[in-house]
Order: sequence, then structure tokens, then C-alpha cells
Amino acid sequence: MLGLGDSPKPSIGATNMKIKKGDNIIVIAGKDKGKKGKIVKVLVQENKVIVEGVNMMKKHQRPKKSGEKGSKIDIAMPLHASNVKKVD
Repeated sequence: MLGLGDSPKPSIGATNMKIKKGDNIIVIAGKDKGKKGKIVKVLVQENKVIVEGVNMMKKHQRPKKSGEKGSKIDIAMPLHASNVKKVD
């Protein structure tokens, strides 16, 4: 129950994003400025998007079975939604 000076918790993250999964975008800020790609996933609570082929990071993967070698794989990291712009 709320007291006199209390207010409910504010909502975290954005609830009204202008871009959605499958949209073609161009990066307007950051190290990948000028690159184009397609949105793979939208993280609404964090106000971020994951774009294929943009903001890539190398991840070291352990071997699953004995005798197998480890490997390095590329994964796309999230970008802030304000750093991308929708392209028609």
C-alpha cells in the first residue's frame, strides 16, 4: 500500500520504439557508422537493437568434447536504438 509521499515505481526502458524486427537500418553513430543491416532482435526494456553484421565481437568458445579444439566465433552485440536510423 502506498503512503502519502510514495509513488509507484517508474517503468524501466522505452515502451514506444519506432523500429522493429526485420527493418533495414543504417548506423548513424559509433564505430560502425555508415554500415547498413537488418534488425535481428529488439531489446525493448534496454532500448537496444541487434543488427546482423554490425557491432561484431569475437567470443572464445570452449571445446564441447575431449579431443575437440576450441574456436573463436563472431557474435553481434546490441546497439542503442538512438544510434540507428530506419532506411526505406
